Amino acid sequence: MKKLGLTIFFDSFALMLLGLIIVMSASSTYSVFKFDSVFYLFNSHLFKVFIGIGAIILFAFIPYDLYKSLSKPVIILITILLIATLLLAPDIKGAGRWLNLGLFTLQPADIAKLVLIIHLSVLLEDKANVIDNYRHGFLYLFIWIMIISGLIVLQPSISNGIMLIVITLILIYAGGAKFKHILASMLISGLVIGTVAMIFPHSRSRILSYIGSIMHGGDLNFQVKQALYSLGSGGIFGVGIGNSMQSNLFLPEAYGDFIFAILGEELGLLGSITVLLAYLVLFITGIMVAKKAKDRFGQLLAFGITISIVLDAFVNVAVTTGILPTTGLPLPFISYGGTSLIFLCISVGILINIAFTNHMRENGVVYVKDYSNLDEINR
Repeated sequence: MKKLGLTIFFDSFALMLLGLIIVMSASSTYSVFKFDSVFYLFNSHLFKVFIGIGAIILFAFIPYDLYKSLSKPVIILITILLIATLLLAPDIKGAGRWLNLGLFTLQPADIAKLVLIIHLSVLLEDKANVIDNYRHGFLYLFIWIMIISGLIVLQPSISNGIMLIVITLILIYAGGAKFKHILASMLISGLVIGTVAMIFPHSRSRILSYIGSIMHGGDLNFQVKQALYSLGSGGIFGVGIGNSMQSNLFLPEAYGDFIFAILGEELGLLGSITVLLAYLVLFITGIMVAKKAKDRFGQLLAFGITISIVLDAFVNVAVTTGILPTTGLPLPFISYGGTSLIFLCISVGILINIAFTNHMRENGVVYVKDYSNLDEINR
C-alpha cells in the first residue's frame, strides 16, 4: 500500500510538471496580448501548483477517518455556498460560478464534488444494510446528489452537474445500490437536466451544434475544429515544446479546457498516449488502494476519488477530439487551474492517506482513530 501511495504522488507530480510546461507554451501569446507579460498566466498557474503540491503533502498526513464527523456540517456549508453563488456570483460568459471573497475567488462547484463524494461514502457505510432499499436507503443519498448537482446546473454549469451525477451514481452502485434504482435515477436526472440545458442559450447551442454535426454532417464548433487542427498537425512525434501554431490565438484560451490539443500538437501522438497511460496508472493504483483498504469508508472514498479524476480526464479528451459536446471541464493536473487544481490535489492527498493508513494497519501499527466515536479502529 505504501508503494501505491508513492506511485500516486509521483504520477500526479509528473502530470503537474508537464502541465506547467504546456501551460507556459499555450498561454504565452495570450498573456502578452491580454496582460502585456509573457509569464503572467504561467506565474499564476505556478503559484497554484505550489499550493497544490503542499495540499497533497498536508492531506496525505491527515487521518481520513476525520472526515466522517465533518462530512455533514461541511456538505451543509457547501450547499449554502452554492446558493450564495446563484445569488451573488457575477455573470461571466453567461454563467455565475465564481464567488469573490476579497483576497481570492472561489468556485464552489469544484469543492462540492469532493465534499459530496466524502459524504456519500459516509452514508454508504452507515446504510450498508439498507442501500438496496429505495425508500430507506437509496433515496436519502439520491436527494443529496440532486440538491448539490441541481444547484450547480442552475449556475448554469451543465457539464459539471452531469459529471457529478454520473460519478456519484457510479459510487453508489459500487456501494451496493440496485442497478434498477441507478437506471431510474439516471433517466430522471437526464430528463430534468436536458430540459434545463435547452433553456440556457449557450448550452442549447452547444448541444444542437453537436447533434447537427453527427446527424446531418454539420460543421463542428470553432474550438473543436481548431483543436483537431492542432492534434492533426502534431503527427507522431509533435512539433516540439513551444512550437505550437494553434496557441497563437487560433485556439481560444488554449491553456484551459482544450490544452490537450496543444499537448498533442507539441508532443505528438506518442506524447498524448504517454499522458493517457499516466491517467491509466492513476486509475489502476487508485482502484488497488480502494480494494485493499480495510474499512468500507476508505474503500468507497478511494474509489470515488479515483473515478472522479479519471472520468474528468476521459471527458476532457473526448471533448477535445470531438467525441462529446463541448464542456467546461479541465484536464486534471495539466489545464490552467485555480480552485479545481487545488481541490484535485486535496483529493489526491486523501487518496494517498488511505494508502498509507492501510499500510500501517497491515503492519499492525495503531495509527488512526475513528473520530466519530473516539474508538480505536485497529482492534
